[in-house]
Amino acid sequence: MKIINEHGFRCDGRKAQQIRNISAQLGMDASSEGAAYLVQGNTQVICHVYGPHEATQRSRMQDDRCFINCQYERFLKSRSKKQNNMKKRTGKDRKSGDVERLVEKTFETAVFTTNFPRSQIDIHLMVTFKEDGSLLSTCINAATLALCDAGIPMKGVVSATTCGIAEGTVICDLNNREENDLVPRITLATISGRDECVLVELQNRVHVAHLPNLLNTGKAMCLAVHECLHTAIRDHLLHTIPIS
Repeated sequence: MKIINEHGFRCDGRKAQQIRNISAQLGMDASSEGAAYLVQGNTQVICHVYGPHEATQRSRMQDDRCFINCQYERFLKSRSKKQNNMKKRTGKDRKSGDVERLVEKTFETAVFTTNFPRSQIDIHLMVTFKEDGSLLSTCINAATLALCDAGIPMKGVVSATTCGIAEGTVICDLNNREENDLVPRITLATISGRDECVLVELQNRVHVAHLPNLLNTGKAMCLAVHECLHTAIRDHLLHTIPIS
């Protein structure tokens, strides 16, 4: 399959370095400290944040800081003719474990963990209906919004994007059709759209000559995503009723 056609457009009509539409909603669940619903393209993620609270996993508890505990689940729509509800996918696969591990690693760097010794912060991620590529970066963006809604102190708003190399051209915010075993891709997360990276995850081999361009483009796209997330946070705060 040709990812970029002769006119320079991808299969979904975007240009090579163009992110998908992003829409977000914050604070839609009062049962958790923070909640966010993020739609990036056709990838939909719901995130809930609980804590900080007393550590329940004693083996991971640290005296001088808290730890981040991430749980990832997928909810798929039932295909039964008699049922039209959502079913939770049971069991853990390798992809789920990788998402949990990398989200924990990202926010243990971004959050001021030393403010909450001997405690933990839980991040619950749920992918609804379907995923359409760039899953890890979408989960990180949703978790950022939920942590902001919970008032967790961070170094800045973390924004993430996934970039790849297709036919010698850098493409950004990959969809499901573009993510295959032949496309080298990198997921990058930065703080406040600056050069400070909190996550660099490379999948498949990439020639060293392409790496600088891939990283620079990824940072530029993280800045574009950061502007979208910042707008969602600002709009949420403007509509929040102040406590008198």
